[in-house]
Amino acid sequence: MKVILKQTIDALGLRGQIVEVKTGYGRNYLIPKGLAEPATESNLNRLQHERRIIETSLLRERTAAEEAARSIEGVVCTVSAKAGEGDKLYGSVTNMDIAQALAAKGIEIDRKKIVLEEPIKQLGEYEVAIRLYPKVAAHVKVEVVRE
Repeated sequence: MKVILKQTIDALGLRGQIVEVKTGYGRNYLIPKGLAEPATESNLNRLQHERRIIETSLLRERTAAEEAARSIEGVVCTVSAKAGEGDKLYGSVTNMDIAQALAAKGIEIDRKKIVLEEPIKQLGEYEVAIRLYPKVAAHVKVEVVRE
């Protein structure tokens, strides 16, 4: 099934792009949530007229993301957590904790944009990627210290 994306979806593509998805995924998830619309003739014609507007807004979003990445790059945030023997944490530090630590520094980042392969479970310094836009990422240093 071909659909036109109404929003940028990391796994699929950019807003305004025509992508091929499985029928159930398109019909049961993307279209009801308003993330995409079927690629019918009338929708394709409307997309052609809106293409320039979409391209300029995507360019604007990308430049804003690149500026934000430059301002965020190299920021050091500290997260305090309870730790036991061997510097192992009771629990873990997740992307939500990192988002709160960045917010305390005045940097508002959606926690879904913070990329952690797995939660942090030991004290120390970690390099964490923040995906602001497809192919635009910033890296921050997270220091996990004993509470």
